[in-house]
Amino acid sequence: MMPTSNPTGSTPKSFRRAVSELDSRQAEAIMSPRFKGRKQSLIEDARKEREAAAAAAAAMAESGDTLETLVFEEQNGKAIVNLIFTLSGGKTASLSRTLKVFETFEAKIQHLESRLCKKAPSASVVTDLEYLVRCEIHSSDLGTMVSSVKRVCEDLRSTKEDKVHWFPKRISELDKCHHLVTKYDPDMDLDHPGFSDQEYRKRRKMITDIAFNYKHGDPIPRVEYTAEEISTWREVYSMLKNLYPTHACREHTDALGLLERNCGYSENNIPQLEDVSRFIKERTGFQLRPVAGLLSARDFLSSLAFRVFQCTQYIRHASSPMHSPEPDCCHELLGHVPMLADHTFAQFSQDIGLASLGVSDEEIEKLSTLYWFTVEFGLCKQNGSLKAYGAGLLSSYGELIHCLSDEPEVREFDPDAAALQPYQDQNYQPVYFVSESFENAKEKLRSYAARIKRPFAVQYDPYTFSIHILDNPHKICCSLGGVKDTLQGLTDALNMIS
Repeated sequence: MMPTSNPTGSTPKSFRRAVSELDSRQAEAIMSPRFKGRKQSLIEDARKEREAAAAAAAAMAESGDTLETLVFEEQNGKAIVNLIFTLSGGKTASLSRTLKVFETFEAKIQHLESRLCKKAPSASVVTDLEYLVRCEIHSSDLGTMVSSVKRVCEDLRSTKEDKVHWFPKRISELDKCHHLVTKYDPDMDLDHPGFSDQEYRKRRKMITDIAFNYKHGDPIPRVEYTAEEISTWREVYSMLKNLYPTHACREHTDALGLLERNCGYSENNIPQLEDVSRFIKERTGFQLRPVAGLLSARDFLSSLAFRVFQCTQYIRHASSPMHSPEPDCCHELLGHVPMLADHTFAQFSQDIGLASLGVSDEEIEKLSTLYWFTVEFGLCKQNGSLKAYGAGLLSSYGELIHCLSDEPEVREFDPDAAALQPYQDQNYQPVYFVSESFENAKEKLRSYAARIKRPFAVQYDPYTFSIHILDNPHKICCSLGGVKDTLQGLTDALNMIS
């Protein structure tokens, strides 16, 4: 059994001994009571989104407005709706009258089917049938059309589970995924280390403006970092690099060596995002995109579906080099980027993103929690020892020591349990999840994602950088044709070499 957390909250002797052997700066990094050395959680944001949506739904129900429950998807002023109804008096002629309503409002019917009523035991008579219509209509006409349909048919309704949130279908639509979370903004948060530093705030604004103005396909503008910023980077880089050989997973240490040789990683140089993005894209297909700060959980996870990682370019305040209340380039470039250069981990990250597309706010919160306990704070087993692979660990000197000490509780990675595990974003984690391997974690995640309820499946097309919606047999058969061609090529290759 793995060691459990100390219930009294006191620091174990072995941990105190380890701390006593460090210099004052290292000890401060571990023991500081105001430790904030982690990326702000996506989970808190996701929970707020879900609570806000629930409050809005309650207000809508109170007002008697039910149109929102009919909308499957809405974009560019048009709504896609699913309407289920039975015919008035059971007369077949009523079907043509009902469809005439859709024609009158210039609704584009995408799907029409008749099926057994759930309440009826058979379809022996017309009244045992119900009809499903999926159509696209201008949002402004939806209310009037629904009222008209109600006058010529019966039992008009929809199903809540058919509704999905908008999500990007093409990589260029990530330009719309820019909803920022304002927590830890140096202009507004009194506790931010840079709040009273006007020069730092001016510098931050200049760098974040790069992200606000960035569009897909543009080269990422270079930032000329100041001597003070490079000094902060140097302190973080040198301290963490001393720990990596004993605490970081093999994939991270191998990739860091490649980044030093190819992308300018060193104690005296902060790498440029454009150089790093080109390198990891050649390795795993992932690329970087500049971001101005903390994104909403839904927007951030959507980006992963396209193998795009939203990455900050600014650096933490010089007064607190070991503690950052938000993601910065130290966290991104030292924690996340080396792991994204590994094929299996890159696929694991994309799978979380694909699983998030169009799901409910509740599922976004669960996936955000999974992301927290894996991509940010995950452990794995290698050669009989525990190693860190989470970016929140690999970019925090104090927690990197803490996570492999005898203080926290370590549990086997189980997506269902991790998705509901309470998290800690103001201090070290009391609980970590350990995976047998990245391949094992990927298979567990896919099994979990397959049970998420949504009226379609998704597939990423790496040739067009787009998402295919698999919601009917024809689309699935087309995708299977591509898989068949790939398998045939692999079979031919195997026959050739054998």
